Amino acid sequence: MKRIFISLIKFYQHFISPLFPPSCRYSPTCSHYTLEAIDRFGAFKGTLMGTARILRCNPLVKGGYDPVPRKFSLGRNKKAEEDYRRSMKLK
Repeated sequence: MKRIFISLIKFYQHFISPLFPPSCRYSPTCSHYTLEAIDRFGAFKGTLMGTARILRCNPLVKGGYDPVPRKFSLGRNKKAEEDYRRSMKLK
């Protein structure tokens, strides 16, 4: 099941996504986030996390850095974003 979902997402990345202008408000993109979530947490939980991320990716949200968390969560990875912002200020 995991391989099927990964194949579908890779198909989307290679054949469908290039037809549209970039619009994801987050880094990594929603499709890359979902791939990593499925790889880390399995097909069911990873797909749930990816779906929650896609629902968060809308014009009313600022966006930013939001990697897949180490523990299962449907919310935004605020700790990683804070760490990223802190590291950018040091440079």
